[in-house]
Amino acid sequence: MAEQEAIPLNDSDVLIVVDVQYDFLPGGTLAVPDGDAVIGPINRMAEAFRNVVLTQDWHPQGHASFASSHPRKAPFEMVELTYGPQVLWPDHCVQGTAGAEISRDLHIPHAQLIIRKGYNAGIDSYSGFREADRKTSTGLDSYLKERGFKRVFCAGLATDFCVAWTALDAAAAGFETFLVEDASRAIDTNGSLARAQADLKAAGVHIIGSDRIAP
Repeated sequence: MAEQEAIPLNDSDVLIVVDVQYDFLPGGTLAVPDGDAVIGPINRMAEAFRNVVLTQDWHPQGHASFASSHPRKAPFEMVELTYGPQVLWPDHCVQGTAGAEISRDLHIPHAQLIIRKGYNAGIDSYSGFREADRKTSTGLDSYLKERGFKRVFCAGLATDFCVAWTALDAAAAGFETFLVEDASRAIDTNGSLARAQADLKAAGVHIIGSDRIAP
């Protein structure tokens, strides 16, 4: 853990709340263990931010990342797709379904943008910035820079996939980047959490607790 002094916020800070959707919450088709525990910290933290962006997983039926799209493959197995290794997931966050909805327990009425991702049938998309081919942009980088943001704070589901990839891409884009650990939860499959933690450290992403956020 980094030093524990409070971090005063200003208008050049933005909170990115990643994929707090019903399919990732208890009872969902890809429920993240203890996933609903992120909602309280996120709600409290969001009150301190003037600027908030949400991301939303938004897959078509039969998406290439679904195990059901690959005969004789099971969820959490690995396959090679055109852009590289891919974890196969249970069907989740299918466009227009209840499981794809952002949780109504999030109370962030002042959120200014929802970035949908994963809608290309053949490419998964963990990061809010770029799809898993690492080429296709969502436009979030340009939006944040146009708005003049300097620091990005990431929280949500899941720490080792969509939150970490979003934080890594934010850092790569030149933003000072923070991952809020107690406002995120991990899936941790095939060593994914340890790998994400190592990648975040190497990229200079600050790992903090939500209690560091000054109102």
